[in-house]
Amino acid sequence: MKLKNNEVGVYAIGGLGEIGRNMYCVEYQDEIIIMDCGIKFPEDDMMGINYVISDYSYLVKNRKKIKALVVTHGHEDHIGGIPYLLKKIPEIPVYATPFALALIRGKLDEHGILNSSELHEEHEDTVLKFDKLSVSFFRTTHSIPDTLGIAVHTPEGAVLFTGDFKFDLTPVMNQPAPDFQEMAKLGKEGVLALLSDSTNAEVPTFTKSERFVAHSLHDIITGIKGRIIFATFASNLYRVSTAIKAAVDTGRKVAIFGRSMENGVQNGIDLGYLDIPEGTLVDANEINHTPPEKAMILCTGSQGEPLAALSRIADGTHRQISLQPGDTVIFSSNPIPGNTTSVNHLINKLTEAGANVVHGKIHNVHTSGHAGQEEQKMMIELTKPEYFIPVHGEYRMQVVHTETAQSTGMPKDHTFVLKNGDVLALTKDSSRIAGHINIPDVFVDTSGSDDVGNIVVRDRQILAEEGLVVVVATVDYKHQRVLAGPDILSRGFVYMRESTELISQAQKHVYHVLKTEMAKDPQPKENEIRKAIIENLQDFLYSKTERRPMILPMLIEKK
Repeated sequence: MKLKNNEVGVYAIGGLGEIGRNMYCVEYQDEIIIMDCGIKFPEDDMMGINYVISDYSYLVKNRKKIKALVVTHGHEDHIGGIPYLLKKIPEIPVYATPFALALIRGKLDEHGILNSSELHEEHEDTVLKFDKLSVSFFRTTHSIPDTLGIAVHTPEGAVLFTGDFKFDLTPVMNQPAPDFQEMAKLGKEGVLALLSDSTNAEVPTFTKSERFVAHSLHDIITGIKGRIIFATFASNLYRVSTAIKAAVDTGRKVAIFGRSMENGVQNGIDLGYLDIPEGTLVDANEINHTPPEKAMILCTGSQGEPLAALSRIADGTHRQISLQPGDTVIFSSNPIPGNTTSVNHLINKLTEAGANVVHGKIHNVHTSGHAGQEEQKMMIELTKPEYFIPVHGEYRMQVVHTETAQSTGMPKDHTFVLKNGDVLALTKDSSRIAGHINIPDVFVDTSGSDDVGNIVVRDRQILAEEGLVVVVATVDYKHQRVLAGPDILSRGFVYMRESTELISQAQKHVYHVLKTEMAKDPQPKENEIRKAIIENLQDFLYSKTERRPMILPMLIEKK
């Protein structure tokens, strides 16, 4: 990247061409402001991977420039990567809204770095001042309390990041409406660039208010006679609040399952967002002895996560809760892209077990937290940016969002569909691509390790799709002889009892490779022989089966 002294650099470490992993940076001379630091949930073919974060090498290399990490709100795709970033650059001060800060503290505590982290609470009137840059905030609405947009003020104008937003004029839980006046004020003062949420760029309307869903859910819950299992995101306090209020109104006791749900509810109570009458919350033992018509279970697992409470209830492996005849399960969320198959599988499993499942838009049990096209147009008209950059969305969403921006009068050459790592250099009068930062994916597996590489994931995919063939042989390199074998074992490739002819041919093929390779050199190198076995046997097996299993040679040398 090569920025001129008067240019403002804008780039994404994650969040472009994808849903999740939001992380955007504004760089001017020797100062960098980071906005959000999230994770992305894995695709179905990412075997054993919990989530994906970004490679932070560029930020590590330029750590002395980083002035702050500022956070728009507390969803995982905006804060989930913070522990991993702070492990590499612990000196970064983090600024977040009260609810987001509570969630971040919990994450940092789990990773054992809470005491070494510098955390600050931010509000809509907070202003952060540095030598050349400053940061202010503007109030928005989303599906979670305490959501703010970010304005990074530079000598060339402000760079605005909306975060996840919609314009909900009747928010629940006494949350304030969006601050249109502040957005318009920023637009009047001069917005250099707008980075705007593209998740619902293909939706041509306004997004429904959370209050609409609250009324719908209240009516549904009121009409249910049996036990209710209510599943949603732990961080969606709006939906949690609605469920608990409906339970109170219908005389139900509420039991909470899932560690993240327990933490979310406790944070909501501590911050004053949840007002739950005494005696409403009960533990598992009490809920199991409560009449079904007086019981509600609030749990995690609305995305089909295999280890979440709802999946374990559906599988019959939950230690404390079992499905009962007459149970109603309410999914109050939409599947995140990549999770649709898992969610559908879970819904089928619950239905087969006899539960009545309520889900989807048809029942009005969920509304999006993201702006549709009409709200996206309003954001552009209010802030009047010189340049427009659609963020937080897959490629097609970014393209549609630029078309929406152009429909408001934005010049086409002032709108940019960027990729992660592309550096856009801006001044009031100019724009150019100033290079590219290499940002590989980093995979975090079920053990919490963040060093699972692409090769490991690729190997897992091959094992799942093609299977494994193990070749075992005892060799005497000195006399160039094969003393035993080669024996061939198949796991997930072919059933050996029914493939004796193929296995026999493969053994002869490997024997020939071994003899040929050992004859090439009086002192043969084992790694070269292994490589030859893999390449030749893969080609042979593909010619017979049109499959390429993973080949694992095990050569035992006689000394």
